[in-house]
Amino acid sequence: MSEPPDVAVVGGGIVGLATARALALRGRRVLVLEREPALGAHQTSHNSGVIHQGIYYAPGSLKARLCREGADRLYVYCEEHDIPAVRCGKLVVAVREAELPRLDELERRSRVNGVPGLMRLGPEGIAEVEPAVTGLAALHSPDTGMIDYSRVAAAYADDVRANGGEIRSHVAVRAIREEPSGVEVLTEDGPVRAARAVACAGAWSDRLAAASGARPDVRIVPFRGAYLRLAPGRTGLVRGQIYPVPDPELPFLGVHLSRTIAGEVLIGPTALLAGARDAYALTTIRRADLGTTLRWPGTALMIRRFWRTALRELAGAASPRVIVRDARRYVPALRASDVRPGPAGVRAQALHRDGALVDDFLFARTGRALHVLNAPSPAATASLAIADMVVAELDR
Repeated sequence: MSEPPDVAVVGGGIVGLATARALALRGRRVLVLEREPALGAHQTSHNSGVIHQGIYYAPGSLKARLCREGADRLYVYCEEHDIPAVRCGKLVVAVREAELPRLDELERRSRVNGVPGLMRLGPEGIAEVEPAVTGLAALHSPDTGMIDYSRVAAAYADDVRANGGEIRSHVAVRAIREEPSGVEVLTEDGPVRAARAVACAGAWSDRLAAASGARPDVRIVPFRGAYLRLAPGRTGLVRGQIYPVPDPELPFLGVHLSRTIAGEVLIGPTALLAGARDAYALTTIRRADLGTTLRWPGTALMIRRFWRTALRELAGAASPRVIVRDARRYVPALRASDVRPGPAGVRAQALHRDGALVDDFLFARTGRALHVLNAPSPAATASLAIADMVVAELDR
């Protein structure tokens, strides 16, 4: 750029690119700084590719509002850009009487959140939607979809460039420092000056915020989620997305079966505390990441509260049969011989000092810089809506 950018966007994941796109479309000079050689290298490209509809989120929360708005806009965007986005539908299935009150609460939330086309189904209705599924009752969300978010992120990047923005890879940002007339983004290659900055640093968002002068009373605790794949000859068991009724105290949705846009069916995921913020392999451990997790007071409190859940997750990580057993509760035809090893991802989950998992999107301000501190699922679904909200907040 011949002039300093109006806004420096730190992070080339789907939220950072959506934000840069929104700024560029408004005529701002935008510079995106991404540490990795490729865009969308982390959560953007390590997920099951679901377009969510807002079933789970507390009414009035940012997740509820931005997911609903973002999902509708995402379908329109994909149609305009020839990106496959298929409304495959989703079932949330109750298999025990004790789960029915929780299903009632999900239905209430869905109605308040405006989930389109939602229906309550009995056993016969379940079989019509997913013939291999059995259950007492289910919620059916016909507009839940599947997509490749890497393709969406690449399209956002094209929009940034087409509207005069610049994207630089291999640029690691250490801090954002306030100056009298703007901000100085400190990188390993030297400082970059801009009028304002947005940090969308994903799993490293808390570190960048703290280094930039924010004092967020949260830490990012990484959870590694590993999936299994259905063998090619058995993918016909699943038409769309099949989920259990989740535990309302956890941010995870339980073992589910998800058809992907590539035609695979994923089963999982597990949810293990990870040894690194990029622990896509189970053996990846980074001392700095692990030390930060273990030293944070909230980690011990969380483990003390959810130790039974942690033991179940360890069992699932150790044996695919445990994952299959959980999935068989609502897909009884599934067998251990039907599965193969699958992909893994890392969820960047913010954790409060008191051990409570942050259940909504979270932001922090440091002068002319805005930090996106917690943006796990459904952030990819909501990316266009999050971007507009971030731009509006930055303009204040």
